[in-house]
Amino acid sequence: MAFTTRPTLSGDFAMVSTTHWLATAAGMSVLERGGNAADAAVAAAFTLHVVEPHLNGPGGDAPILFSPAEGDPLVLCGQGPAPSQATAAAYRELGLDLVPGTGPLAAAVPGAVDAWLVLLRDKGTWGLEGVLDHAIGLAEKGHFPIPQIGRTVEAVREQFTRHWTTSAEVYLPHGLAPSPDERLVNPTLAATWKRWLAESEAGGGDRETRIERARQVWRQGFIAEAFVRAANTPTVDATGTEHAARWEPDEQLRWEPTWEPTVSHSWGDWTVHKADQWSQGPAFLQQLALLDDLTPSDLTTTGSGDFDAATVHRLVEGAKLAFADRDAWYGDTLPTPLALLLDGAYTAVRRSLIRDTASLGWVPGEPFDGIPARVPAHVRRLLRGESVQPTMNGLGEPTVQHQEPTDPQPHDPQPTDPHVSSNGQTRGDTCHIDVVDQWGTMVAATPSGGWLQSNPVIAELGFPLGTRLQMAWLDEGLPNTLTPGKRPRTTLTPSIAHYGGRPTLAFGTPGGDQQDQWSFHLFVRLAHDFEASLKNGRGRLDLQAAIDAPNWHTEHVVGSFHPRAWLPNTLVVEGNTSPEVVGGLHRRGHQVQVGAPWSEGRLSAVARHPHTGQLLAGANPRGMQSYAAGR
Repeated sequence: MAFTTRPTLSGDFAMVSTTHWLATAAGMSVLERGGNAADAAVAAAFTLHVVEPHLNGPGGDAPILFSPAEGDPLVLCGQGPAPSQATAAAYRELGLDLVPGTGPLAAAVPGAVDAWLVLLRDKGTWGLEGVLDHAIGLAEKGHFPIPQIGRTVEAVREQFTRHWTTSAEVYLPHGLAPSPDERLVNPTLAATWKRWLAESEAGGGDRETRIERARQVWRQGFIAEAFVRAANTPTVDATGTEHAARWEPDEQLRWEPTWEPTVSHSWGDWTVHKADQWSQGPAFLQQLALLDDLTPSDLTTTGSGDFDAATVHRLVEGAKLAFADRDAWYGDTLPTPLALLLDGAYTAVRRSLIRDTASLGWVPGEPFDGIPARVPAHVRRLLRGESVQPTMNGLGEPTVQHQEPTDPQPHDPQPTDPHVSSNGQTRGDTCHIDVVDQWGTMVAATPSGGWLQSNPVIAELGFPLGTRLQMAWLDEGLPNTLTPGKRPRTTLTPSIAHYGGRPTLAFGTPGGDQQDQWSFHLFVRLAHDFEASLKNGRGRLDLQAAIDAPNWHTEHVVGSFHPRAWLPNTLVVEGNTSPEVVGGLHRRGHQVQVGAPWSEGRLSAVARHPHTGQLLAGANPRGMQSYAAGR
């Protein structure tokens, strides 16, 4: 049996797994009082807005997957679009070649909260007052914050004290960053939720009527009005200068969350469901399609049961190909039909590019015969070996990066924290929620954006806008060109997997561009182990063992976050990866960087066993804050 930090939880009532124990407790509390998976997920989400403000907020985004016990799963899109005046040309006229990593210009229309309301209205059974209860109490009375919040605030202290003083009032009271030993309160946020709740309750009506009234307050009431004022206020952003957006008064009314079919791909008896090409989710499916020449049991392991160097190499090379297609063909404007990217003949051509040694190029495919990918100018600079720190007017001194394979190198010593620069630019990391209830309904969601370091706190609301537009390009004519009303191609990507047509697994992870790497590794490991154990019985889904197993990611991916770096052939592995695997990867030509032990992956998962109905859950031990609960 594989070593695990915790047991895989097992029961038959309900399971919750999130990136913070208080959110898990909130979700489980709802389930214990008769709520369903949707009710519990919404309660957990509002709690995460309070207890992980450095990783998500009400001004951010939330793709949500919903899988009923019977029937097809659905996607609820909580990714807001670019506002009505946010054109690529307008940003270029400001002298920009990339969307800044912070500030109003990077803010998409907030999508998370409206999506949670639609989920609650359409699939839940509770009212807003019940699912908000924990969040209001934690904001008003305070909670003892995790250390990462204080470290994030210290990273942006100068930005807060010099420029974003409304943020300093919340997160640097008396000049001190939040400490795990003292309560962190946000009375303004609590007051916002209370006023919002009161206005939604005014006039009475049934549950759905009151939720719809809450949506209207969010979309055109005092909250929406505050969004417009904040977006249109000049703010010092990541460029070091002031910029303001140009939001119209009705930006929130021009968009609303939508229910959409999932996109999917099958591998043996498994079918994985993801959001469409406005997310990076199909990159998971393309990686899976590249394994169609194998069965799960064909993946090879070491004596300890972890994937060996040959398997890791194969998965890394597949990721390089899938993510190159992501950056060339995904987007909300003129998307390439996913059927072409998952077509068997196209995948076979792509698979033929995988060799026994590490590839060094960035190679998107040509799903349309003879039509090459249009590559953003910034990516062309990266491919020429120019490491350009983007500035106003795109000027900067390029330096050539020589990426020859070397001996394994140590990596980030503090990997459990988000990567935050002094001006608030954040490379990734976020939150995740998985729920399965007593009826077998599953929810997987990845709320993010609206971090405390993304924009100034809106004084009258207690939280900031987000920065998702930094993932759109300012070149014209691309699938992911910044375009009013279009969703920027997000990194947020929850997953649902069915086995034999039965809803079986809800899973996901924070981590930006790593999300569809870490979660993909979890899935193929579970599929491999499940198939092996079927030979001895009904099959075992050891979620915790798969979460705890050594993980890795490639930096051979054009970054989705400003300044959108690319580190060709760089492969980062955990320090607890066996020397045998590290050496095998190095011999295959990968530039291996060895991180700290327990540094790769922020995964959580819940499951309903397809044969026995047993409910299961596991949570990430890395970072010491994620927990699962259930019975």
